[in-house]
Amino acid sequence: MNIKIVSIIFIVLRLSLGGIMIYGGIQKFKNPNPTPIEVIEKAKKFQEPNQINTLQKVLYINGMKQTGYFWQVLGICELLFGLLLILQSTGFIGALLLLPITLHIFLFHLFLEPDEIGELLLTGSYLLVNILLITKEYPKWKGLLRVKFI
Repeated sequence: MNIKIVSIIFIVLRLSLGGIMIYGGIQKFKNPNPTPIEVIEKAKKFQEPNQINTLQKVLYINGMKQTGYFWQVLGICELLFGLLLILQSTGFIGALLLLPITLHIFLFHLFLEPDEIGELLLTGSYLLVNILLITKEYPKWKGLLRVKFI
């Protein structure tokens, strides 16, 4: 494939993933955090055995919100790393810092929504794009892998 076409593809992938992360980060600040009582009331709605995955998602996400900081820190990281990814000069560091977040998003859906094939494919594509963006820059960081012991 032509080098220019590959470069354009990677630019589109970088901008897309960065935009998705910026959007996700902004969404974390849209609604106020629920009170513990509201979380309990919401959780009570999903007590049937066939709703266990939904209950786990509700409790997990609201648990992050109940800390009073983690949900917001995650949003700030998504915003910041997404911005770093969009900027050409900081794209690699943005992709590197974003890797744990895209891995977490994928694993969240893998373990808590295993039947949602569309979500798994979508979040798996985020992780794959993130890995591709990092491996594309392998020549820049391969020296870090050569550790010499005395």
